[in-house]
Amino acid sequence: MQIDRQTAEKERTGINTQLELLKTRRFLPLFLTQFCGAFNDNLFKNALVILITYGLAEEHGLNAQVLITVIAGLFILPFFLFSSTAGQLADKYEKTFLIKITKITELILMVLTAWAFVTTSLKSLIALLFFMGAQSAFFGPLKYSILPQHLKQEELIAGNGLVSAGTYLAILIGTLCGGLLIMSEKGRYCIAAGVVFMAVAGLLASLFIPRAQPASPGMRIDWNIPRSTMEMLLFIYPFKAVFRAIMGISWFWLLGSIFLAQFPSFSKDVLGSNEQVSTLFLILFSVGVGLGSTLCNWLLKGEISAKLVPTGCIGMTFSIVGLWFFSRTGHREGSLIGAVSFIAEPRSWGIMLSLLMLAAFGGIFSVPLYAVTQSKSPAEYRARVVACTNILDSLAMVLGAVFTALLLMLKLSVINVFLIIAVLNLALTPLLARTARDGKQ
Repeated sequence: MQIDRQTAEKERTGINTQLELLKTRRFLPLFLTQFCGAFNDNLFKNALVILITYGLAEEHGLNAQVLITVIAGLFILPFFLFSSTAGQLADKYEKTFLIKITKITELILMVLTAWAFVTTSLKSLIALLFFMGAQSAFFGPLKYSILPQHLKQEELIAGNGLVSAGTYLAILIGTLCGGLLIMSEKGRYCIAAGVVFMAVAGLLASLFIPRAQPASPGMRIDWNIPRSTMEMLLFIYPFKAVFRAIMGISWFWLLGSIFLAQFPSFSKDVLGSNEQVSTLFLILFSVGVGLGSTLCNWLLKGEISAKLVPTGCIGMTFSIVGLWFFSRTGHREGSLIGAVSFIAEPRSWGIMLSLLMLAAFGGIFSVPLYAVTQSKSPAEYRARVVACTNILDSLAMVLGAVFTALLLMLKLSVINVFLIIAVLNLALTPLLARTARDGKQ
């Protein structure tokens, strides 16, 4: 009876921990700060992409597809350039102070962005997107390395799950708002007001984050970016549990970036559907990751463990196979159909369920890996470990884009590219299972 009561208490605690965290000053201000930042990034990016696609590129005599690809690369580039420096700063100085600095910087950038949208200055918008990527690169190590300082060990899974779910929700809402508002009447003014408002909201939320003492105040910052980046990578490698967890996280970002990037092509070329269906897929993917991320705490009952990682990996593989199976009938003839017509088709429910399960298993897969990375990293190097994760995630997304482009150049359809990703994901399962064993050590 005593064991049963203890088990019931652990289950109750696992369910309630996330709700309780959202009521605490230790977590809620950081959660809101991150949410506002992710929302702003995607509001800005998607509004700019739509504006370029439907006007600015043609006005300037530029190729829209090439320009959008360049923009995507410019946003990722700062993570390569500045993550090592950002990690060192986050370990050396008090983190809450640095978070406020990044939020003040964001507000300044968003005021300039508002002006650039109102005046439709393409060069200014592209330059500001790069600087926004740099601001995100400096904020990244702070948000994840501060969690273990403010949360108890048994709260880390819950905290990471909420951060992941909130981030994907912010990405979804920001992307949708950016696309819907920018082409409306007075759309540029709406976006201008929106980015400034969210920057102010993020700054206000950051003012309530409790102090977090510096982990390594005596360290000397190495401003040589290539050298410091390489030293950071070499430092992490001997910590096998951390290194494998980082590689697993990077694989998740590679896989996720491929699917998110190919939703429009999958919708149009494979399913014969328009942009409404592509947006529906984005919603399903975001909701799925959020669902899987929040389920982690209930499944693990607060335990920091990577034991769910192989399950998540296998679940992602079978979900992708299901997506391929229900999509294999190919393109229909005639005009592209909208979301309502697509949902009315019987096979569409299998496609949507497969996509939702893929994202949910992705959340189950990734959240424990973040917790393992945080808990098993040396405290005085934790922010630099997070910075290293950001670098490898960015590299993985670039490699994913190149790999996908090569497969598409070989005339493979998008759905067959997805199937190849499923096979690769299954092949990696034994390696990722080792991460689960390392996490017990």
